[in-house]
This record gives sequence, C-alpha cells and structure tokens, in this order.
Amino acid sequence: MNDCDVVVAGAGVVGLAIAQHLAAAGRSVMVLEQESWPGQHASSRNSEVIHAGIYYPPGSLKAALCKQGRDLLYDWSERHNVPHRRIGKLLVAVEPGEIAALQALHDNASANGVELQWLNAEQVHELEPDVKAVAGLFSPLTGIIDSHALMQSYEAALQSHGGTLVCNARIEAVEQTPTGLRVSGHSAGESFELSTAWLINAGGLFAQQLAAHVQGFPISAIPPVHYCKGSYFAYSGPSPFRHLVYPMPEANTAGLGVHATLDMGGQLRFGPDVLYQDDLNYQVDPSLAPSFARAIRRYWPQCEPERLVPGYAGIRAKLSGPSEVARDFTVQDARAHGVSGLINLFGIESPGLTSSLAIAEKVAMLMDRL
Repeated sequence: MNDCDVVVAGAGVVGLAIAQHLAAAGRSVMVLEQESWPGQHASSRNSEVIHAGIYYPPGSLKAALCKQGRDLLYDWSERHNVPHRRIGKLLVAVEPGEIAALQALHDNASANGVELQWLNAEQVHELEPDVKAVAGLFSPLTGIIDSHALMQSYEAALQSHGGTLVCNARIEAVEQTPTGLRVSGHSAGESFELSTAWLINAGGLFAQQLAAHVQGFPISAIPPVHYCKGSYFAYSGPSPFRHLVYPMPEANTAGLGVHATLDMGGQLRFGPDVLYQDDLNYQVDPSLAPSFARAIRRYWPQCEPERLVPGYAGIRAKLSGPSEVARDFTVQDARAHGVSGLINLFGIESPGLTSSLAIAEKVAMLMDRL
C-alpha cells in the first residue's frame, strides 16, 4: 500500500491548485516544496494579472486553459474572498504604423473567443486621458489579483480536505515500483522516502531537473528550459491610470512590452522587460531605468523618469530561447515518456497563474483516463 495517492512536487500557484483539486476529489495528497515557503519563484514574481486570453495561438493549450482558467479564477476568488478586481486592460497603438499589430491582436482574440472593444483615439482618451494613442482595444475581462492570497486560499483548501504541505523538502530520486513510484530526498536535513501512485511534477523553473532524477525517464523527453528574466519598476506617487495599459508586443522578443499594471493597493508599476540569463539572479539593475522610461513615455509622455524605483524581478521557465517562436505549455504523461504515474508540467509560464485551476482540471482528467 502506498503512503499517499499523489505527491505534488512544487508549491507554486499551479502545484497548489492541482493539489487542492485532487484532495477535494478524495485523493490523499502531499505537496513537497524545496523552498522554505510556497510560491517563492515565478508565482510571487509576476504582474498579478488575470489574463483574458488575447495573445495565445488559437487551438493552443495556453489559449484554452487561459480562457477556462480565467472564469474559474474569478469564481474561486469570489467564493474564497481572494482580493481581486476586474479593472480591464487597454491595449494601445501609439502611432499609425502599429494599427496593423492592434488589428492582429483583435483577430487573434476573436479566434480565441475573447471579445475586445475597438477604440479610436478619442475613446482611448476618454478611458485614460494621459495615454497617447491613435487607436486602442479594451479588454473588459482582464483583472488583477493578490497572488499571495490566492496561494494561501489554495493551501487552505488543500488542508481542509486532508492534504499536507511540507516545505524544505527536496526530491533527489524517483524510482518505479510495482504499485507506483518511490520518492526520496531530504527534508530539513533528514532523509525521507515516500511511496505514491502518482507524482505530479509542478516544479516550474526546476521541473526539468526533477524529471532527470526519475529512474528510466528518457532524457530526450525533457525539453530544454530557458530562464527569461523580467524586471519591474515601481512608480512613486499616485497613478494616473484606472486600467492596465499595454503597448504593442515587442517584435522579436518574448515580451508583451513594458506595460503599466496596478496592484491591489493601487501602486503603479511597469514591466517586465526581457533578459535571458543562465542563473536565478533576481536583482533589478537600477541602470535599466532610462530604457524603461523611454518605453513608457511612448504611450505616457508625462512619465517622470526620476520617479521610477527598482521593484522586483521574476524569471519565466520558457521552452523557447531568444528569437525563437514561443512554445506552448507541455503537460506530459506516460504516453509521452513511458513512466506510469508521472505527469510533468513543463514551460508553465504566463498565463500560468490565470490558468492554474484549469491546469488542475486537466491533470485530474489525465489521471482519470490513465
């Protein structure tokens, strides 16, 4: 008999969403997190935006899970009192040459079943008087959320259904057994060993490392991971914006442009930029402020560069490298790698937070089918 039905590796927003969903369905679940507290990496270092589903290729997992997850997340947040606001997002073309890109986003969103409102320059000005634009799109379904409160709500739901979260627990080996998998490693300096029917690898930045520790796992089935850093600058003083403001996505980069977001306290912040790197360096370089200011002043000419203050940085676990076409989420079960009881989640970057509950449902569906 196994020690538990499911071990979830990683207590980020996706791992916790999966764990609480499986626990609510009656499975015994243990979450193992190698850091000292949940969500220490990408889950707490992002824009905290509930995405509508505008940018992702029609038919992709990102498109489907973002749209489904968006609706699930708004419903969850209402029922569990997670602070959030459906404040909407304004996408802007600041010069006539960008209208084609704006139209392309409109068409892509429509193909994903996401309706956007087309705005002329006057209508943009009515929504956001300080924004410079010749045209825009308004997304009423985009919102903001307190990502820390969201993870706490998932953890509380997990525990209410008898699940367990163990931090400072690093998985070092996974072996196949007649009844499932044997997971071993160290927790707070002590060795541990668990038998489980299922292992869900929601390791985020470290998912590929964990897959490499699985006995019999084909190395060819592990996609390369690219660490993509995005820095954010806070803006001192009151925000002139009531909505999120996004420029057109940057050509030949992995970014959506340095955009303006608000947190639940009304703090204005800008980012992220795009920098591929080889390590997990989260330091924000103050010398980036002038380049941020130039990007911001294209759509907000009144931006005062001296008010930009280094904020924080996040790192995305991307499956695509610099100048490569963005790759989709990868949800990988035994049909892809041959290890029964193992499901890997690779490349769960944005819109991972928005999609978290939809990803949980997809994982549960795969488990029921296998």
